[in-house]
Amino acid sequence: MFWRMVKGALFRQKGKMLMIAFTIALGASLATAMLNVMMDVGDKVNQELKTYGANINVVPKAASLLDDLYGVAEGSGGSDQYLNESELGNIKTIFWAFNIVDFTPYLETSVKLEPGARDTKLVGTWFKHHLDLPTGESLDTGMKSMKSWWEISGDWLTDQDENFAMVGSLVAGRNNIQVGDTITLELRGKTKKLTVKGVFNAGSDEDEQIYVPLQTAQELTGRAGLVSRVEVSALTTPDNELSRKAAQNPKSLSIKEWETWYCTAYVSSISYQIQEVITDSVAKPIRQVAESEGAILEKTQLLMLLITILSLVGSALGISNLVTASVMERSREIGLLKAVGAHNAPISWLVLTEILVTAVVGGVVGYFAGLGFAQIIGQSVFGSAIVIKPMVIPLVVVLVFIVTLAGSIPSIRLLLSLRPAEVLHGR
Repeated sequence: MFWRMVKGALFRQKGKMLMIAFTIALGASLATAMLNVMMDVGDKVNQELKTYGANINVVPKAASLLDDLYGVAEGSGGSDQYLNESELGNIKTIFWAFNIVDFTPYLETSVKLEPGARDTKLVGTWFKHHLDLPTGESLDTGMKSMKSWWEISGDWLTDQDENFAMVGSLVAGRNNIQVGDTITLELRGKTKKLTVKGVFNAGSDEDEQIYVPLQTAQELTGRAGLVSRVEVSALTTPDNELSRKAAQNPKSLSIKEWETWYCTAYVSSISYQIQEVITDSVAKPIRQVAESEGAILEKTQLLMLLITILSLVGSALGISNLVTASVMERSREIGLLKAVGAHNAPISWLVLTEILVTAVVGGVVGYFAGLGFAQIIGQSVFGSAIVIKPMVIPLVVVLVFIVTLAGSIPSIRLLLSLRPAEVLHGR
């Protein structure tokens, strides 16, 4: 009898029940989309931010010490200590190797473009370097992918362009250098003629520099196989209290804290692991970049969470109005049930069952619609698919249940307040 009454009520009020199902479906679809995107947005946002540069700088210990004690900028040439180019492949052997997106070394020195001219910084680097790793794997990495926002007049260098250079826009403007011109570099009596293959605009101090393949800089400086520093671009987890504590002193961590920190992709733990595989090195997070990544990610996730909450609140309000209207339309039926001896509890369960059955239908439709919305968001915003998270299913189920119950409370209170005599007499 109970289920016959539920079935009858659903079909008699199919218009309102469809509206309730549609309202629940809207809330469930938005919650599904936002939760899936929110759980997958970390790597997506980090990947987007990685196109704007490195977040870890690796320098020799001596250079780092000079910077800490005397404020001598890292890579300024104030220290005669260098890193071994042959060890750079070890960066892709650390625990978080798959989080290392790109890295590139730099060898920096000062040269003169003409006798009596002021010093200009010359930087040797990898542009797109093929690297065979100790693990037997290989990859292509270098500055071209890490500085993709640079505006280039001419062409990027390759690692084989030993007789070519790229000149910063400020250097080019000051010395009237154009693409195709030949420049002469002078360093401690050595000279080298290079053809300008490209002029770049980085919008930073790099516009005051000249870039050449790493091998060219090593030959000019007489430092074969050595580099001044390495920039690393890594996908990281936003810092928390544990990572900040470890950054100050990893030895202060307990064994459990150490394991948690070491096995989480914090920028400090990745930096520490890089130091372990590069001899006499110090890996420092570029704090402006690392902290900005964490702040942007947290704000993005907070925004999605707020959108989810507001959509569910809206759904609850819509359900409340629709169910209350349904109860008012059925007031004579409910009054008659009470008049023949039905108690409030069975009648309340009858109404709740009708709403929950409708909620199941709306929730299922909303979940699959939400998966589609998530993919639309992923493709339009991040240019890639959103990974579907199975744990979203129980979350959506719980949220739909809570929203449905919350929206039903006003109607249940109205149902409990109905008096058979007044309802049946039309009052």
